[in-house]
Amino acid sequence: MALVEKNMSSAQPALTTSVFNLGNCPFKCITEETPLSSCFDSSAPPKPLFIVTPMVAGTYPLILLHHGFYLRNYFYKELLQHIASHGFIAVAPQLCGVVPPCGPEEVESGAKVINWLPKGLQPLLPENVVADFTKFALAGHSRGGKTAFAIALGRAKTSLSLKISLLIGIDPVAGANRYCRTRPRILTYSPQSFDLSIPVIVIGAGLGPEGKNACMSKPCAPDGVNHKDFFYECKPPCAHFVVKDYGHMDMLDDDPQGMVGAVSGCMCKNGTGPRELMRKTVGGIVVAFLNAYLNGDDRDLVAIVGDPDSSPAKLEPVEFIRA
Repeated sequence: MALVEKNMSSAQPALTTSVFNLGNCPFKCITEETPLSSCFDSSAPPKPLFIVTPMVAGTYPLILLHHGFYLRNYFYKELLQHIASHGFIAVAPQLCGVVPPCGPEEVESGAKVINWLPKGLQPLLPENVVADFTKFALAGHSRGGKTAFAIALGRAKTSLSLKISLLIGIDPVAGANRYCRTRPRILTYSPQSFDLSIPVIVIGAGLGPEGKNACMSKPCAPDGVNHKDFFYECKPPCAHFVVKDYGHMDMLDDDPQGMVGAVSGCMCKNGTGPRELMRKTVGGIVVAFLNAYLNGDDRDLVAIVGDPDSSPAKLEPVEFIRA
């Protein structure tokens, strides 16, 4: 078993950049809808996209984020802006419409979006901003986290034309409970059983396994199908960060739009602190992980593992298993 580093030496370097705050890279948001004629136009995305991209000329790594069950991709606007401001192109497809798809259909849609990216994304980006498809991170929140894992594990029927460099699960959920899981069922409940050869990070919400109140006692991220179970099955190198005092939806924007946005704020137990602290924490961890495994600079990741108190929101536990 590889070493699990929970409290590293105080001699480790301090944070080299303020990954928990917005970066210095100017960015812009782009919304790309899927036209009705998309079945005849290979350049059109297979699903609507919300893109946050740097505006300064350069070549940037790419991260694709799958939204949670029945949520909207633009609910993650501030989180995606945080990531993009540190020099990454962030893309969030809208995988569901009025009627949520079944699990296998969602996995297939996610795979089709990935295959569209190399030929379709570049024309949507600002002039002289280039996507580096050799540095591609796949991420997802809630059911979208499970979808991201399923795609990385090769559970889509559609073969991927783009190699996944690393995988990020943000409070991933695999179903209602251990015996009622969404398809495709990927959890085996055996340690390090995921057949993955890429780095993986799992970020959990400490309040996810708790019901909102007595009337809404069903948790949004139940024990047996949540972040702990996903991390249990990951092989090194892998990391696990739990934002102790925040809930399953607290990485979303403060006031998501529409009826779906209103419902998203009342279905799960939320933290009592500002959501901004949760977004900064999740965004900073993601940026540190991307820098470590896409840009070859692990100083921020090592520093966060060594000093979890540097985070805006309390992290407990923190685990990092090296390869």
